[in-house]
Amino acid sequence: QVQLVESGGGLVQPGGSLRLSCAASGSIFSINAMGWYRQAPGEQRELVATITSDGKTDYAGSVKGRFTISRDNAKNTVYLQMNSLKPEDTAVYYCNARSVITRGAFHLEVWGQGTLVTVSS
Repeated sequence: QVQLVESGGGLVQPGGSLRLSCAASGSIFSINAMGWYRQAPGEQRELVATITSDGKTDYAGSVKGRFTISRDNAKNTVYLQMNSLKPEDTAVYYCNARSVITRGAFHLEVWGQGTLVTVSS
């Protein structure tokens, strides 16, 4: 069974920075894409950023230039460096992994439990 565990959320002032981490575990052979999504209160979950196993990235327009996604394939870990944070970035941030191959199984999509990011003065 594959598990994604996020960390790094918290309270930060506008203009500040946070770094989220997400570690995947569970006898993993490979993960195609990993990414971050977020869901603000009363809103639908939306894409923040994704990164493929060969390093191709994609960002939502609202975070481009402020957020940077990266991953360590050897550790099955993805990171999200968030700079110049704004109140509208406040949301629960979810880690996502797609096309995960483990010992004896294929997982199309796996989600983490989410970590809360609050941007407020």
